[in-house]
Amino acid sequence: MHFTPENPDYLLSPYTGLTRKHWIDAGKYILEGVFRHVPTMDSPVLVPRYETEITYPNSRTPAWKVQAEYFEGLARSFFIAAPLIAIEPDLEIAGIPLKEYYRDHILRSCTPGDEQYVLSYSDMDREAEPSFTLHTYQQTVETCAVVIGLVTARKEIWDAYSQEEKDRIAAFIRDYAQGTTATQNWRLFNMLDLAFLSMMGYEIDRDVMREHAQAILAYYADDGWYRDGHSFDYYSAWAFQVYAPIWCRWYGYENEAYLAAEFEKNSNELMKTYDRLFDQRGHVTMWGRSSIYRNAATAPFAADFNLRNPSCNPGLARRIASGALLQFFSRDDILYEGAPVLGFYGPFTPMIQGYSCAESPLWLGKAFLCLELPEDHPFWTAKEENGVWDTLGDGETLETVLDGPGLAIADHHDNGTMELRTGKVIRRVGDSNGRWCYAKLSYSSRYPWESDLPSGLSAASYVLKEPDISKTEQISSILWSGMRKNVLYRRALFGYDTSSDLHWTSAIDLADFAVPEGLVRADRIRLFHKPVDIYLGSYGFPCPDAKYSIRRRGNFQAVVMTGHGSDGKVRHMAMTVFAGWDDLAVERSAGTNPDTAESFIIFAHASRKRVFGYDPYMLISQVLTKEGEEGFSDDEVFCISSIDFCDKEKCGGYGPVTIHMNSGKSRIIDFSGIEGHLMM
Repeated sequence: MHFTPENPDYLLSPYTGLTRKHWIDAGKYILEGVFRHVPTMDSPVLVPRYETEITYPNSRTPAWKVQAEYFEGLARSFFIAAPLIAIEPDLEIAGIPLKEYYRDHILRSCTPGDEQYVLSYSDMDREAEPSFTLHTYQQTVETCAVVIGLVTARKEIWDAYSQEEKDRIAAFIRDYAQGTTATQNWRLFNMLDLAFLSMMGYEIDRDVMREHAQAILAYYADDGWYRDGHSFDYYSAWAFQVYAPIWCRWYGYENEAYLAAEFEKNSNELMKTYDRLFDQRGHVTMWGRSSIYRNAATAPFAADFNLRNPSCNPGLARRIASGALLQFFSRDDILYEGAPVLGFYGPFTPMIQGYSCAESPLWLGKAFLCLELPEDHPFWTAKEENGVWDTLGDGETLETVLDGPGLAIADHHDNGTMELRTGKVIRRVGDSNGRWCYAKLSYSSRYPWESDLPSGLSAASYVLKEPDISKTEQISSILWSGMRKNVLYRRALFGYDTSSDLHWTSAIDLADFAVPEGLVRADRIRLFHKPVDIYLGSYGFPCPDAKYSIRRRGNFQAVVMTGHGSDGKVRHMAMTVFAGWDDLAVERSAGTNPDTAESFIIFAHASRKRVFGYDPYMLISQVLTKEGEEGFSDDEVFCISSIDFCDKEKCGGYGPVTIHMNSGKSRIIDFSGIEGHLMM
């Protein structure tokens, strides 16, 4: 049964109806589902598993990591439980008194000899392979959730321990705080562990703290975003921009003024545009790894209020946080036996990673850290606002380009969607999950990414099929060149391997621009191998009852689909080909879409047979989406009136290409200069 808010308040919250009380109710709703699997006070927080091959523990899991599952369930549920305990100290969930439960189990997790002891860093390090010195363990992640909860419910839990018990927990935390950690967002876990110890009166190694903090700051890429390894994704938000503001309050302002000031500046920089990543309903987009954390993407809004000088708009922050909460909690399929499933909506195996366990989705509990803010805080008392969505008029799209992380955000008034185009993407060849998470041509807030079809074709992406050598190539990397004259330029590389020279790598130069309900692509192929068949997929259309029709205007052709989504609402999708393409087709698929069991994808196809022939280089297409009874007009489907080429063959091999729109606007596609301005 999904979460249903009682007595919504549409005066204070005109968009969602949710107030602080509803957030408290939602937290209890999740914990009720989780704790129905905790039969006694002695039982750990473990939820039923339906997937056992990818997630841990499995047959390949080392003994130490079996204990890590106990810690994930305990620590991540504590994100939700801790603020509820602070608000209602005597709260019981499923007959379990939460205050006593967490007080007992946190101590047990740190106590050698207890069956729920999750092992110290030193315990595991003694058993690790001695030839490798950079040992990292899942428990490091969870210690950070524990210390956040201990500060949140300090009076109810931490202060209730004896001095010996506090010292036992502190020694356990210190072992991880000073142990080796992954050299990316994980450093923040160590920083908060150390900050917690310092807050509680324990001596720490301040050089270790400073080393981690300077490294985190060095990952900053501008526009409020930090690079995490090769990637930019929501980790920049739910790790860097949640933990760094907390660190400033706990430790930085008092002990590392310069670093704290930089973290504050970066958090406030994120607040300038972060709201634009959420659509008109406040929905989160399925993008990047660990999408099982869902609405945790809203956590930076409340975290910004840890700063001395926050810039977050409280009414807008709550509107987005509540909209994202309803996006997931209002669906029945996000739960399996009461606990959040390994998926974005329902169970979805293609998106899960091997570092997760059944309890990992409880990281969405970070969104509930807003409950640390008192009831009279502006986050709870300000009237909901909807940011840029209240400023856009009919036919308008707001485009926000962030060169630091290589992100282009399109907020479409007419259909209420957010479309995200990414660059600075480097994925390992053969990493299908990485391609789906990062290297799609665009991501939509209403149409989550779809995994590859059995045919090898891919939604929202190009695929090359080379029949003479029986080879299929997928995009593995996307380089960023930025926006010029309202056109975004990037380059997609197929099967890119740094050991090979680029001239042996097939590429497509990408140029796209926004129209009221979608994006127009005007891309240029750069292939070193032919013959080849080129395919371009639309978004997956998650409407099992979809019907489609073919429309034509002159030499332009389109497929228009209509069906009912999982919410019962009518949806429409159109894919139009204007130049360079041979034909369009539709494929039905099962098990590849995270929203519905069956889906449809429209594919454009073009064939290039001559190895060195001067054939059409430009591939011009469009994908539109909308909801409601009213479908697309022909002028929407065929938004381009004419195309001017510089070359007399009209192939687009050289020179600018001018695209004239029905609206009277024009877009000039000019790839000159892209070679010298590619970034990753």
